[in-house]
Amino acid sequence: MNIHHPWAFTFGILGNIISFMVYLAPVPTFIRILRKKSTEDFQSLPYLVAMFSSMLWLYYAMLKTDALLLITINSFGCFIETVYIAIYIAYATRESWLSTIKLLVSMNMGLFSLILLLTHFLLSGSIRVKALGWICVAFSVCVFAAPLSILKQIIRTKSVEFMPFTLSFFLTLSAVMWFAYGLFINDLCVALPNILGFVLGLLQMLLYGIYKNAEKKKMPAENLKSIVILGTGGASEVYPVDARPDVNESAVEHDQTEESNGNEKSMEASGVYPVDARPGLNEGAVEHDLTEVSEGDEKSMEASHDDLQSDECAV
Repeated sequence: MNIHHPWAFTFGILGNIISFMVYLAPVPTFIRILRKKSTEDFQSLPYLVAMFSSMLWLYYAMLKTDALLLITINSFGCFIETVYIAIYIAYATRESWLSTIKLLVSMNMGLFSLILLLTHFLLSGSIRVKALGWICVAFSVCVFAAPLSILKQIIRTKSVEFMPFTLSFFLTLSAVMWFAYGLFINDLCVALPNILGFVLGLLQMLLYGIYKNAEKKKMPAENLKSIVILGTGGASEVYPVDARPDVNESAVEHDQTEESNGNEKSMEASGVYPVDARPGLNEGAVEHDLTEVSEGDEKSMEASHDDLQSDECAV
């Protein structure tokens, strides 16, 4: 680390700590995958993108002479994303498995190898470092389109239930740390992407404040699981949000039971009963009611017969 920038060291350490926690944000999702032995509707793309981003920034940091703190956090990023992807592949369906392998080979291996070879053999010295730095910036800016999906989702549904405020706060704080770090070491390639990350983080928290008490619109669960949130550490990270990590089959059954009980009470209040749902009604009561109806019909017929006879006598 460059000793001429003590503030850069401070912000770099803070950036490492915050980004470390952000990298661990998907752990509940993968605990759920391991428990259910299924990836359900979760996608592998966010983890592949995060891994590719970490690989680019790690390569860039290794070419520089004073970027130890970039090396540490992006090394951890490469490791943890590899673990996530390995778990995903182990429990993915055949279709998800194939798409994940294709992306892993084409992007994380093929595209990264191409960038490495081109910058190594066609460029040299400081020009190579600058070229790779701007490649990292371009990729980060492209990935920053990810939060737009959740912002659109929040505005459309008027619900922030599936955008954790704590995660958004730490992502914004991470952007501030890495922007300051890049500023103090005079590295625009590190500072610039985090300006956009800071702005988008503020927008997320602003929308949270606006819609946290607003009336919510229900959304299908499959749409909720595809929402992504962007991290703004030294590298750009994206994470799918596990909408309801604590929901299990027993909880669903409990909700269905409560709903059924509520429907029965509503029908009782209105005097409308489904078959065999009338309180206190049993087979004996049904037979008794039918007997009374039959006797009533017989009496009515006898009265009609007597009236007819009296009419004939009168004639």
